[in-house]
Amino acid sequence: MSETTTTGLWDGLKPLLAGRSFTDLTHAFHPGQPHFPAFPDETREAVFDLAKGDGFTAHRYSIIGQWGTHVDPPSHFIRGGRTLDQIPVEDMVLPLVVLDITDRVSSDADASPTMEDVQAWESRNGAVPAGSFVALRTGWSRRWPDADAMANRDGEGVSHTPGWSQGVLTFLIEQRSVAAVGHEQTDTDPGLATSRQDFSLETYVLAKNRWQIELLANLDGLPENGAALVATWPKPLQGSGFPARAFAIH
Repeated sequence: MSETTTTGLWDGLKPLLAGRSFTDLTHAFHPGQPHFPAFPDETREAVFDLAKGDGFTAHRYSIIGQWGTHVDPPSHFIRGGRTLDQIPVEDMVLPLVVLDITDRVSSDADASPTMEDVQAWESRNGAVPAGSFVALRTGWSRRWPDADAMANRDGEGVSHTPGWSQGVLTFLIEQRSVAAVGHEQTDTDPGLATSRQDFSLETYVLAKNRWQIELLANLDGLPENGAALVATWPKPLQGSGFPARAFAIH
């Protein structure tokens, strides 16, 4: 019975995937990459190494959970919030909405989305679907893996990076019931906020029992509507964050 059901599902799914494009939205992580400045760098060791005559290669990785393209569950900021192992797998395949402010960011690194951006998106596509993943496209991932370019600090050490806005996040979560959000930069909050240790937007998202993916890659060229997001990650018990592998089917 199980084999018949599985075969039938694949027979129906295969033609839907034929001819589709698959876009990897994930940076390959490595030591020395851009990261939140309070976090330690990655260390990596070949415990066994074919090049040294061992029978196989195996690496030991030492990383902070929020490393590279990564997922933040509610427990990252919220005491008692959902941990990674508590996010069900059916929530890892979602409709993908792309909110694009790239043109504005090119002339203003501190730009953030406005309700006019959302209204324009909805005028073209209809209401943002409930249960969707909304990705903020800024073009910032083109700066990867240059840590200085990603942080974009001025002479006084203030970071100038795009980020979300409270009004847009409130609308998407409370009026459109989106499941999760993501972005290309290091943080949910703009650099002007994080430079003064203000992470109120990330706190808001996670306090609303949503999850997010930071440091997304390759959002350029994705359709603003109609694609699917697949996001996966390991399942550490009570985990508060981990590198993720995310991709779009479009």
